[in-house]
Amino acid sequence: NRLKRHRAVATRYDKLAVRYEATILVAALNEWL
Repeated sequence: NRLKRHRAVATRYDKLAVRYEATILVAALNEWL
């Protein structure tokens, strides 16, 4: 479930042309918080 959610987040941010590394960082911060 967590992977699916992150994949959806990554797809959404990719469409906004945001760097993939930044997307991963945001997803990781979301998990830690």
